[in-house]
Amino acid sequence: MLTWTPLESNPEVLTKYIHKLGVSPAWSVTDVIGLEDDTLEWIPRPVKAFILLFPCSETYEKHRAEEHDRIKELQEQHPDDLFYMRQFTHNACGTVALIHSVANNKEVDIDSGVLKDFLEKTVSLSPEERGKALENDKEFTADHQALAQEGQTNAADHVKVIHHFIALVNKEGTLYELDGRKSFPIKHGPTSEETFVKDAAKVCKEFMARDPNEVRFTVLALTATKQ
Repeated sequence: MLTWTPLESNPEVLTKYIHKLGVSPAWSVTDVIGLEDDTLEWIPRPVKAFILLFPCSETYEKHRAEEHDRIKELQEQHPDDLFYMRQFTHNACGTVALIHSVANNKEVDIDSGVLKDFLEKTVSLSPEERGKALENDKEFTADHQALAQEGQTNAADHVKVIHHFIALVNKEGTLYELDGRKSFPIKHGPTSEETFVKDAAKVCKEFMARDPNEVRFTVLALTATKQ
């Protein structure tokens, strides 16, 4: 299994990364400095996705296993155009979360380049096949590796990463958690363009509540570029 250098939760680096991949400069990654109503108001609008970075603790792994068993029995249906992919490349979770964030928001324009090519060639593939396609994509690997070196700390020192990125998006009025380490998308109930920010913040708080002694959580958002 391929191992990439991990991305840092640095909004400037991640913004540079999505622009290099072909995302329009009209969109950026920004910090979410708090999850209460007043601080959520500071996020530039519109907000198209939340990206949560958290530690892969025993609590997370236990919850993931229980959730898998419960949802497997339900055999839930999802929109045909929900773009979901598995993560098979070590430390690729940051890239996978960004792909999930952009690919499920048609308002986010993507110019010709690595990301557009990847989405076009994987549109009809299964989540597992998409994960394998990313692992074998030399251009995507090169772009990830180049940007991963631009974080504030020496990314090469963190090859054994215990943190994980996921994306939260509004897809046809349902709040979805898209986590490449899970076998399927996770539904978190109804949402709307008007309530998405508060609804996504609530899910982030639930992650934090399951690990009350853990403080290493970071929340980012894919938003309109601040003018």
